Amino acid sequence: MKIILFGFLVMLVSPASYAQFEVSSNHRFILKDGKPFFYLADTGWELFHRLDRDQAAYYLKRRSEQGFTVVQAVVLAEFDGLHVANPYGDLPLLNDNPATPNENYFRHVDYIINKAAEYNMVIALLPTWGDKVWKGGWGKGPVIFNALNAKAYGKWIAERYKSKTNIIWVVGGDRNPQDEEQVKVWRSLATGIQEGIGVFGKPMISFHPQPNEKGSAEWFHQDDWLSFNMFQNGHCRNTPVYDKIQRVYNMLPTKPVMDAEPIYEDHPVCFNAHDMGTSNAYDTRLYAYLDVFSGAHGHTYGCHDIWQFYSPYREAVNGPHIYWQEAMELPGANQMVFLRKLMESRPFLDRVPDQSLVVENDEVAAERIQATRGKDYVFIYTAAGKPFTVNLGKITGAKLNAAWYNPRNGETVKLDSINNKGKQKFSPPAMGYGQDWVLILDDDAKNYALPK
Repeated sequence: MKIILFGFLVMLVSPASYAQFEVSSNHRFILKDGKPFFYLADTGWELFHRLDRDQAAYYLKRRSEQGFTVVQAVVLAEFDGLHVANPYGDLPLLNDNPATPNENYFRHVDYIINKAAEYNMVIALLPTWGDKVWKGGWGKGPVIFNALNAKAYGKWIAERYKSKTNIIWVVGGDRNPQDEEQVKVWRSLATGIQEGIGVFGKPMISFHPQPNEKGSAEWFHQDDWLSFNMFQNGHCRNTPVYDKIQRVYNMLPTKPVMDAEPIYEDHPVCFNAHDMGTSNAYDTRLYAYLDVFSGAHGHTYGCHDIWQFYSPYREAVNGPHIYWQEAMELPGANQMVFLRKLMESRPFLDRVPDQSLVVENDEVAAERIQATRGKDYVFIYTAAGKPFTVNLGKITGAKLNAAWYNPRNGETVKLDSINNKGKQKFSPPAMGYGQDWVLILDDDAKNYALPK
């Protein structure tokens, strides 16, 4: 849009141009600037609260280099975020009142959001952690929100950031509503965000729950403001989250769905390190591939040492092992990019989950074989390298190119091409604990390159 005013060319940016994120036309995926966007997040929950500006810049730059596209972070943070100051001595609110935000604190938030944009990183921005709505047995709160002031706060913070093109909004914050009043609070916060964005476009909003059967869809699936559904799986091993994702994937109206808090790397399994040990890179890979192949539009990685930005200068929770700077290089974090490269290597928007591709299609999570496909390609993940039989003829092509993809290093092993009919058994290069593999089958006429 342009207008000539008194001999000068004045450029007016249409407000709708700020609506950078939208749901795809088939309601399964997220688009950014009209192009497919793979939501690959890290849980940097305490980013605004615990890191100074140099630390935040280092963290965002490194995560960008590692292939992450999103960081999930909280403004009113979990670790006594209303009463423990950020590194510059600033609290977010005056007198715990959402109506009186502290400008100095929010200038620090501004800096981090702007720095994320420099590194082409999106912030999945939680205006508050859930303990400010319901204490719920952990978290220091205090509870400060009701339906009235939640809407006002949502409108204020959305107005502040409405011109930022690297924000996805997330309400909730590790709490499931316990009654209708709490449902109203979260709806009011989302409504406030919508009003704050105003003519700048429809904001992308989700809800971050505790573990449950339907994730955010339990309460909000029919709400127009809910752009996509989120799950949390509870930090235990071998939970069949893929079944829950499928259930919500099939709900109407159709909306994208994802696991926004799977088991973290280096986390006490089920919060019980003494009896169950600590999670590892394989645990994080298994959830990533099973969740995405079962229909998730993207995925969130997490690390126990990083979500809390563990350091000698801050209170620790649940026994982290190494300081966050070292934890940035744990193997699971560096392996997430291989999932992104795989998913971006083929047509993105026609991908669907399809267990009918696999004869052995109902194994338990530890040995699960999960399949997804487009119109002319197939990806099949075998969690423990077990052989499996493929029902062919479900994608285009008389001949199919085949290869094994290694989720640990992104390398491929080419196989002979096959006829696209009947059944065929495939045996991965290795089998056993930690030996997960992805079978790639392509219509050979498409000449798709292998992921790299």
